[in-house]
Amino acid sequence: MNAHEIDYEIYGEEMQYVEIELDPQEAVVAEAGSFMMMDSDIKMSTIFGDGSGQDSGVLGKIFSAGKRILTGESLFMTAFLNVGQGKKQVSFASPYPGKILPIDLFEKGGKFICQKDAFLCAAKGVSVGIEFSKRLGRGLFGGEGFIMQKLEGDGMAFVHAGGTLAKKELAAGEVLKVDTGCIVGFSQTVDYDIEFIGGIRNTVFGGEGLFFATLRGPGTVYIQSLPFSRLAGRVWAAAPKGGGKDKGEGSILGGLGDLLDGDNRF
Repeated sequence: MNAHEIDYEIYGEEMQYVEIELDPQEAVVAEAGSFMMMDSDIKMSTIFGDGSGQDSGVLGKIFSAGKRILTGESLFMTAFLNVGQGKKQVSFASPYPGKILPIDLFEKGGKFICQKDAFLCAAKGVSVGIEFSKRLGRGLFGGEGFIMQKLEGDGMAFVHAGGTLAKKELAAGEVLKVDTGCIVGFSQTVDYDIEFIGGIRNTVFGGEGLFFATLRGPGTVYIQSLPFSRLAGRVWAAAPKGGGKDKGEGSILGGLGDLLDGDNRF
């Protein structure tokens, strides 16, 4: 498997985007909705699956697309091909505040495992599939961190992390316990499982869920401080309900505080 060799530059701090430079006939594939801008000589096309099985016949394409269905993604991805004569640029933006993490799959031994919604884009030829779990605990209790994607190949891939990104290098046998939603990804040498938190008070009143992930080294682990599910939950909790009034955050007086601040909506 030989993915296209692409150059890139990441811009921004909190809302980043990655600019990818393509030589003639080089291409990059991306998730729908991540495109930001491109030069005029880049051709955009919709492909079935991830583009890694385009030369393997109809069955290969169906299998490639079927893997994406299992992770809750679309059957299709978008490919951006440089059909011009010189170098051209195409850019992809992060979906919410956080960091874009470049992954060189060749340096990772040809495989990297990440959250199902972390993948942003990759050089054409990189395979985007599902990481099947062989342990019952992951399947029954993994929650948002259970369905993991695997990126395979020898090219560059880019994943997105919410909030601040932490990188942990685990020694052989070293264990890191993580909220399942806070996992961005890890190298293929890391062993991953789900563990019950335990304790009646922790279970009933802890507010952190019933399970967390245990990551055992050796290998590299990437952790995000703001999973999208957590961000969405806070936004939903603060959204106006019923009559359209908000919950009065920012004032201990609640709705009365809104009136004193000049918000006289009823």
